Amino acid sequence: MKAITQTDENDPRSLALTEVDDPQLKSGEVLVKVHAAGVNRGDILQAHGNYPPPPGASEIIGLECSGTIADPGDTGREEGEEVACLLAGGGYGEYVAVPEGQLMPLPEGYSLTEAASVVEVACTVWSNLGMLAGLREGQTVLIHGGGGGIGTFAIQLCKALGATVAVTAGSDEKLETCRELGADILVNYKEQDFAQELKGRCDVILDIIGAKYLKQNLRALNTDGQLVIIGLQGGVKTEINLGALLPRRLSVRGTTLRARSLESKADVVRSTVEHVWPMLADGRVRHHIHATLPLADAARAHELLDSGEVTGKIVLEA
Repeated sequence: MKAITQTDENDPRSLALTEVDDPQLKSGEVLVKVHAAGVNRGDILQAHGNYPPPPGASEIIGLECSGTIADPGDTGREEGEEVACLLAGGGYGEYVAVPEGQLMPLPEGYSLTEAASVVEVACTVWSNLGMLAGLREGQTVLIHGGGGGIGTFAIQLCKALGATVAVTAGSDEKLETCRELGADILVNYKEQDFAQELKGRCDVILDIIGAKYLKQNLRALNTDGQLVIIGLQGGVKTEINLGALLPRRLSVRGTTLRARSLESKADVVRSTVEHVWPMLADGRVRHHIHATLPLADAARAHELLDSGEVTGKIVLEA
């Protein structure tokens, strides 16, 4: 089959469509013919050598896709069934082997391309804000990077849950998009200190920055507040005064989706389909695709996402 490979390990932009071996099915997996794959920050990190796939997973980049089942293996699924897939790797190819527990039906009314844009963000946002933090009506949530793929989805989901939504973004244009999606409190991090603007008000914070924002995040949390760190774009090490946590009973949680066990991923997928897919079907939450490019243009897609100019998701079509 054809798939995107990195032809120079020292050049993260050396992504080319080349011939590779077909995936070999294991028990409990199906072979999916890929129609489209979403582009994620983790894909860029992998190309830079900073986010390797878990042991046994495909070395091919790509954390989500949509397509049709070409070979159901021993699962009992139907050949030709349209599915969306949460992946540990392999989305940037013509075919990918997918554990049955990571297959999802297409959201009602969604095309294959649209479905490919929501798998990773839906599972990430729901597993962290719904399943882990238990975000509920009346709470205030802060979402860093409100204009990105995670952010644009999280804003809508949190509003659907009845929360007050604060966001940070680096431009007025992105903040306007966040406002249109339902954000209540808009903070331009280049001009404002979000911790000062939101001091003691946030019940939950979804953070993609990490070390750089840790002290400010703790200042922004309300009593019993939860900081959920899902990215480390601002570094991995910092120093804090642990005494700041105790009086207000603050919690700091760190999570990742890719490294979870198959059983844990299957639980996330089931819960996401149960709770989030109905929101996509009735329009309370909708996809936000910035651009659609051919799979062969993966390098261009990574360059575009890395530019900081993207609002929402980029999708590659095979």
